[in-house]
Amino acid sequence: MNLALIIIIVIAVILAIFGGLNSALSWLLWVAIIVGVIALIVFLFRVISGNRRT
Repeated sequence: MNLALIIIIVIAVILAIFGGLNSALSWLLWVAIIVGVIALIVFLFRVISGNRRT
């Protein structure tokens, strides 16, 4: 599952770069932000739930 999170974060960064370079593709910046926030929430949820089990 950690590999999936890394892939999602890399995709978010790539989309953010392309969205920042071309103003015509500014919607990619919003997609990158949304994907990044989802990846962050999933990561934090895994960290918090992992700490409760130990």
